[in-house]
Amino acid sequence: MSRSQGKVAFVTGAGQGIGEAITLRLAADGFSVACADTNIEAASQVAEKINKQGGRALAIKVDVADRDDVFKAVQEAVNDLGDLHVVINNAGIAPIAPIESITPEVYRKTFDINVGGVLWGIQAAVKAFKVLGHGGKIISASSQAGHIGNPDLAVYGGTKFAVRGITQTAARELAHLGITVNAYCPGIVNTPMMRKVAQDVADNANQSIEWGMEQFAQHITLKRLSQPEDVAACVSFLSGPDSDYMTGQAVIIDGGMVFN
Repeated sequence: MSRSQGKVAFVTGAGQGIGEAITLRLAADGFSVACADTNIEAASQVAEKINKQGGRALAIKVDVADRDDVFKAVQEAVNDLGDLHVVINNAGIAPIAPIESITPEVYRKTFDINVGGVLWGIQAAVKAFKVLGHGGKIISASSQAGHIGNPDLAVYGGTKFAVRGITQTAARELAHLGITVNAYCPGIVNTPMMRKVAQDVADNANQSIEWGMEQFAQHITLKRLSQPEDVAACVSFLSGPDSDYMTGQAVIIDGGMVFN
């Protein structure tokens, strides 16, 4: 039996891409999973897939930029699934904007979702863990772009650098509660969001989407794009007992793009 059997996880951005892959992997690991997404239809499809395969999942609508909504969603997961052990702040957006074209609207929306969603997710997780009387794991999405700067990604990269800082700070603040806080840093992942990023870059250069993907993928040491399941495997480790002695870390899972 999996050592995660009977545990409960809450995942934002669970309706597609990396979030869907994480949700499916955790369900396979034995977790009951709350599939949280602003697109409730997509989240419901993922939850239905898990339930049909013999797992336990429910879909929850959430706007991660709204603090009250995040707290409400986490509490709904606890009420319906009976406990909570892992919160994964995965939801995010990735606008393409050269520095000179960044608008206040793009700046605020991206930071509200990518950084606010992490802060509110951490707060909601801590509140739930305290009420439940045990510690837990908080895991957030950073990025390869949270380690090095990439052209046209100043706003997105800024949010992902911020997630690393918040992760380190929260790890130090929350350790005494038995809570670990880590992040995962994907590279170029074959997801709808990444394909949109590549298309935007290509459009700006009057090139094809294949050209756009190549601009990001050409420096991957393993010479292939990541699949969402690659990232989900890393998050599975961070969610399980084998990572109990890790906290404050931002694990790079990028096929060999950033070397420290």
